[in-house]
Amino acid sequence: MGGNRRKFLGAVLMLAFVIVYALVAMALAQTKALQQAPGLVQALCYGLIGMAWILPVMPLIKWMERRD
Repeated sequence: MGGNRRKFLGAVLMLAFVIVYALVAMALAQTKALQQAPGLVQALCYGLIGMAWILPVMPLIKWMERRD
């Protein structure tokens, strides 16, 4: 697969993943357990949820940047 096609496909897949991930993150943020948790626990959870998308996307980025 050519580099340009690989980057385009990777970008489309990344966009789809981020959209789905954002919807799941919003659903998690609205759970009753998280809403009733102490402020520090909420802050830690929101930080973790906000950064966790990076780990699954890293292999995709590496694949996109791979040379032919």
